[in-house]
Amino acid sequence: HYFIQSNLRIMSQWQPDNDSLMQVIQLLKESQYPCNETQRAIQQKLESLNQFHDFNNYLIYVLSKLTTEDEPTRSLAGLILKNNLKVFYHNFPPEVKSFIKQQCLSCIGDPSSLIRATVGILCTTIVTKGGLEDWPGLLEHLCTMISSQTLSECEGAFGALQKICEDSSEQLENLAGANNTKALDTLIPLFMQYFQHSSSKIRSCALACINQFIINLPSALMDNLGNFVQGLTMLASDEDPEVRKNVCRALVMLLEVRVDQLTPHMNDIIEYMLIRTQDPDENVALEACEFWLAYAELPTEVLSMLQPYLHRLVPILIQGMKYSEIDIILLKGDVDDDEMVPDNEQDIKPRFHKSRIHGQSLLNGEKQAKGDGEGEDDDDDVDDVDDEAFADWNLRKCSAAALDALSNVYKEEILGPLLPILMETLSNSEWEIKELGILALGAVAEGCMNGIIPHLPQLVPFLVTALSDKKTLVRSITCWTLSRYAHWIVNQPGEHYLGPLVEELLKRMLDTNKRVQEAACSAFATLEEEACTELLPFLKHILSTFLEAFKKYQHKSLLILYDAIGTLADSVGYHLNNPEYIEILMPPLIGKWNCLKDDDKDLFPLLECLSSVATALQTGFVPYAEPVYQRCLLLIERTLTAAVLAAAQPDQYEKPDKDFMIVALDLLSGMAEGMEGNIESLVKNSNILPLLFQCMQDDMSEVRQSSFALLGDLTKACFQHVKPYINELVPVLVNNLQPCYISVCNNATWAIGEISIQLGPDMKPYVGVILNQLIVIINRDNTPKTLLENTAITIGRLGLVCAEEIAPHLNRFIKNWCSSLRNIRDNEEKDSAFRGVCAMISLNPGGIIQYFVYFCDAVGSWVSPKEDLKLMFKQILHGYKSQLGDENWKNLTEPFPDQLKKRLAHFYAV
Repeated sequence: HYFIQSNLRIMSQWQPDNDSLMQVIQLLKESQYPCNETQRAIQQKLESLNQFHDFNNYLIYVLSKLTTEDEPTRSLAGLILKNNLKVFYHNFPPEVKSFIKQQCLSCIGDPSSLIRATVGILCTTIVTKGGLEDWPGLLEHLCTMISSQTLSECEGAFGALQKICEDSSEQLENLAGANNTKALDTLIPLFMQYFQHSSSKIRSCALACINQFIINLPSALMDNLGNFVQGLTMLASDEDPEVRKNVCRALVMLLEVRVDQLTPHMNDIIEYMLIRTQDPDENVALEACEFWLAYAELPTEVLSMLQPYLHRLVPILIQGMKYSEIDIILLKGDVDDDEMVPDNEQDIKPRFHKSRIHGQSLLNGEKQAKGDGEGEDDDDDVDDVDDEAFADWNLRKCSAAALDALSNVYKEEILGPLLPILMETLSNSEWEIKELGILALGAVAEGCMNGIIPHLPQLVPFLVTALSDKKTLVRSITCWTLSRYAHWIVNQPGEHYLGPLVEELLKRMLDTNKRVQEAACSAFATLEEEACTELLPFLKHILSTFLEAFKKYQHKSLLILYDAIGTLADSVGYHLNNPEYIEILMPPLIGKWNCLKDDDKDLFPLLECLSSVATALQTGFVPYAEPVYQRCLLLIERTLTAAVLAAAQPDQYEKPDKDFMIVALDLLSGMAEGMEGNIESLVKNSNILPLLFQCMQDDMSEVRQSSFALLGDLTKACFQHVKPYINELVPVLVNNLQPCYISVCNNATWAIGEISIQLGPDMKPYVGVILNQLIVIINRDNTPKTLLENTAITIGRLGLVCAEEIAPHLNRFIKNWCSSLRNIRDNEEKDSAFRGVCAMISLNPGGIIQYFVYFCDAVGSWVSPKEDLKLMFKQILHGYKSQLGDENWKNLTEPFPDQLKKRLAHFYAV
C-alpha cells in the first residue's frame, strides 16, 4: 500500500514526507508507460489516493518545486490535480486550497512552457470551480507579472489570463473594480498596451483575451472599440500566424455584432481577408474563411460592398476546397477496397433521436421538423460534406459552406466567375481538381439553381458517369452533389435522368469502399424524399439492394442504411404493403432488432426506421407487431423505473438515457398510425395507458412530445381503451399548451383535436380552459406554421362537437384561424375543422363579419370540398348576401381580390 500523510500540517510550513514523495513520483512515472494493463492499475492507485487531501499537496509540490524532474512527469502531476480540482474542489480543506493557489503563483513563470501552460490550466480550473471572489488578489498578481522583464513570467501570467478570460468571461464582466468601476475597465485597456510587445506570444495572448468579450460587448470594450479596431490594424500583418489568426477571429466577431464599426474600413478589411484566406498557415486561412460565412448574414446595405470582389473571392474559395496531400492520407483516399475493415467505433458520431411531431405541414409533404421547432434537419448541408473521418471543421468545409451561403445571397452573380472555373475543373485530368469542381457545383446548387438549370442536361449525365470514377473521393462527393440536384432530376419528364441515377446510386450503395457506401446511402435518402412515389417502378430493385447492403455493411454504413429505409417508407407509404416487398425488407430488420440489447444505442436509428416502416406497412406489419410492441413497453417501463430510482437516490443510481423511452414511444405511435384498429388487442392486454400517463408528466420535453403523439394515435386507433383515462389525461394536455415548448404544445394540441372528435359533446367540461389557451396561441406573434395549423384544426374540431360553447368567441380567433388554414391541402382534418366553424357561424353569424374577407378567402382555398361541406359554404355565403342586401354585399365584397371573387362566383354563385 502506498502511504500518503493524512495529518495536515499548517500549509505555509507544509513539507512532503520524502518516502511518500518518492512513491508519488514513481506512480507518476509508471502511469506514462504505454502498457494498458499497467495504466489501469496505476489509475486505480491514483484514484484511491484521492481520499487523502494531502495527496493534492504532493501533486502541486511535484509540479512547482521539483525542477530537476522531467517536464512530462511534473506536468502530469498538474493534470491529475486539475481533474481532482474539477471533481472535489469544494471538499478540499481551506488550507489545501490555499497551498495550491500559493504554489501556482510561485511557478507561473517557470522556464518551461509546458509547466507554465499546466499552471495556467490549474488557475482557470480553480476560478471556474470557486469563482474569482474565492481567490482575491489573483488578477492583481497576474497583471503585475505581465509587466515583468522576464519573458517567461510575462508569458506565464498572460497565458493564465487568457485561459481565465476564455473560461470565466461572464465572471470577469460582472466583477467589480476599484472606485465603482468594473474590473474590465482596467483590464481591456491594459491588454491593448501589449499589442506591440516584442514577443509574438504576448501579442497573441493579449488579443485573445479581448476576443473573449467581443460577442457580449461589455461597456469596457464598447468604450475602447475605436482603439481596439485601430490595434487590429496594427496587428493585421504580424509575422506570427497565431496573431493573424486572432486578428481574423476578432474581425469575424465584430462583423457579427458591430458591423457599423467596420463599415468605414470595409474595403480594406475585404482586401485583407482575401489575402488571409490564402494564408500559408491553414488555421489562419480557416479563421479568415469564416469571415465570408458571416458576411452572407449581413444587412442588404452592407452586402453590396462585397459585389465588386466576387470575381476574386470565388476562385479563392474554390481553391480552399481542394484536398491537400495530408487530407488524402488522413481520409485514406487511395484506399479503394475497405468494406471488410470494421469501423473504428470512435469515428461514429453519436446519434440523437428526433421526437415524433404531428402536424399539417407533414400532411402537406414537408420534412419533419426537429423537436421544439428549431427548423428542418438538412441531411445534405454543405458542412456534412464527406470529411467526417478527420477534422469536424476545416478549410475545405468552410470554403464550401461560404460558397453555398454567398450563392444564396448573390445568386447568379456568383456564376460569372464560377462557370469558367467549373468548365476547367470538371474536365481536368487530375482527380483532385475534378473533385473540387464537383464539390463547388454541389455547393451552389441551392443559391444558383436558376442559372445552373440550362446546364443540367449536360451536367447530370456527366455526374452520373462520375459515380463510376476510379477514385473513391470523386465517387463519394459526386453522390452528394447529385443529391443537391435531386429536386430538378425528379421533376424532369419521363425517366431520362431519374432511371440512370437510381441505377448508379444503388450500385454505389454496394461499393467496395465504405465512404462511398455512406455517401450513396445518404444521397439516396435525399432522392427518396424528393421522388416519393416516382420510385415505385424501382421499388423491388431498391429493396433488393438494401437487402444486399444489410449483408455487407459495417457499423457506420448500417446506421445510414436504417435512415434510407425509414425515408423510403415515409416516401412511398402504403405502396410498401406488398407481400413480396415485406418478405425482402422485414427479415433483416427483425434480425437486427433481435440481436440488439436493450441498452444498445443502435436501437435509436433502428426504432426510428421501424416506426416509419410500421406506419407504411399498415396491416402488413401485424405479423411482427406483438414482440415489437412488448419490447417497446419494456423499454418504457425500465426507463421510468430507472428515472424514479435516480431521482430518489442520485448517489447510487445514474439517470437513465431517456432516448430509449422516446424511440419506443415513437415506434408505438407509428404502429398505431399504421395498424389502426389492428393494434386494439395489444393495447387491451397491456398497461400502456398507465405508462403513457407517466410519460406525459415527464420533466423532459421530448418525452412529453412523443407521449402526446402516441396518445393522439391511440385515440384514433382504439379510443375505447383511452376513454376510461380521459379525466386524468386531458388536464395534462391542457397544462402543456405552452408555446415555449413548440413541438410539445403542437402534439398536445393535435391530441386534443383527436380526442374531441371521439368524445363529442362530452368535451364540454374542458372547452373553457382549452379554448382560452388555443386562442392565445393562434394570436401569438411568430407562432410556427405547423403549430398555427394544428391549433386552428383543433379549434374547429372543438366547434364541431361543442359549437354553442365556442361560437360566442368567434371574433377572437377567426382572422388568424382562416389565415392558418388557407394554404393547407384538402384533407379529413381540414374538413372537420371547417365543419366546426360552419356550425359556429350558424349560431353567431356576426362573429366573423369584421373579418369576412378572411373567411371567404379560406373557403376559396378549397380545391374540391365534399358536396355537403360545399353546400354549407354556399348556404353561409348566400345567407350573408341575403341578410346584407345587394348594396351592402357589393360594398363588402368590392375590395376582394379579383381571383377570389371569380372563385366564389364560379363555385358558390355569389
